[in-house]
Amino acid sequence: MPKCTDARIDFGRFGRRVIEADFSGGDLSSDGGLLLLRQVDAHLGLSRAAAGAIPDPRDPERIKHSLRDLLAQRLYGLCCGYEDLNDHKALRADVLMQTAVGRAEALASAPTFSRLENRATRAQAWALHEVLAAQFIASFDKPPAELVLDIDASDVPLHGQQELSQFHAYYDHHCYLPLYVFCGQAMLACVLRPSKIDGARHAAAVIKLLITRLRRAWPATRFVVRADSGFCRRRLLQWCERSDVGYIIGLARNARLHAAVEVAEAALADAYKASGSKQRLIGEFSYAAKSWPRQRRVITRLEYGNQGTNPRFVVTNLRGEPEALYDGLYCQRGEAENRIKEAQLDLFGTRASCSRFVANQFRLLLAALAYTLMQRLRSLALQSTELERASAATIRVRLLKIGAAILRNTRRVRVMLASHHPLRELFATAASRLAALGP
Repeated sequence: MPKCTDARIDFGRFGRRVIEADFSGGDLSSDGGLLLLRQVDAHLGLSRAAAGAIPDPRDPERIKHSLRDLLAQRLYGLCCGYEDLNDHKALRADVLMQTAVGRAEALASAPTFSRLENRATRAQAWALHEVLAAQFIASFDKPPAELVLDIDASDVPLHGQQELSQFHAYYDHHCYLPLYVFCGQAMLACVLRPSKIDGARHAAAVIKLLITRLRRAWPATRFVVRADSGFCRRRLLQWCERSDVGYIIGLARNARLHAAVEVAEAALADAYKASGSKQRLIGEFSYAAKSWPRQRRVITRLEYGNQGTNPRFVVTNLRGEPEALYDGLYCQRGEAENRIKEAQLDLFGTRASCSRFVANQFRLLLAALAYTLMQRLRSLALQSTELERASAATIRVRLLKIGAAILRNTRRVRVMLASHHPLRELFATAASRLAALGP
């Protein structure tokens, strides 16, 4: 066991050498990659845009930490793995964090952030969603020909007395049920909801608001909505059809759908028995659920193997071959699930420990903004590198968590990174790419 004194910690001997440590190293940081986050944020104007979307009710004469500085500190902290407000008790004295935020003195404390979160309103939530949409639009050099929007929901477990906390039988715990919308890797919406609702509730309204906003920027862009069977609702389908929006959405199995493919499944079963190899068929037919005013195109994927039949159904208004629509388009929906996991686990989107529901919505949006910061770091600086497809957690461990010593005086801030960091060349490449973009 190390022996501790006020000045020295004794770790025994190494050959003839005495091993000792103390806390006299000066200003050190474990987060050298904060400099990259600072550059990305400066280029995007993300923290500044988020601050501009939120009214600040504080007395200007008494403000010590601007709203922009608060949001930058909080977002950089989430990106670097500091999920809890209490982490900022120490982070506020971190010279590199101060430098990244743009201050030369102590940063905001945990109580300051607590007050910020508990001032949150529903109007602020919609304003921050506008920031996400504006960031997405600005990420394109020219209007895209087509965009596919993925809708999905997930659970945020709750372990306290949070407002609107409800038990969800499927997830088997008290939780919230946020609704997410992604386009590729970009998050466009994260709407927090209580769990005792239809999982598809609000989906049509959110998609309508999003596409209306995006069409103002790109009138000629074609939009496609993609989702699993939990979102197959008449209201969403009808709005897409009225609004010239494509859709490809899963359809829950039922007796009528099974009857429609019964003959084809029997043929696959015979072929499997004859060949011993798994059989697969993708086809289509017309179908109308009882709540639908007319028939719609349904694509079916049928399989028969050693575990029997496994049919899948999707409803769509898109043209094209069934195989291309199912394999090439619908099956790519799983990427959105990966992005949700990244936002919730890597950027702490499940950290809903505030007592107020709206405050937890604000926290979820902070995670969304941090996700956007990391996603844009990946797309702007890490293309054609070994981290171009890495998750936020991997980027954090390999590129942000770099030991650094900081020397700060009146003329400059010198950040001395670990000499033998394994990704020093990649770090330099990323920094060079971001510098070329400019603020």
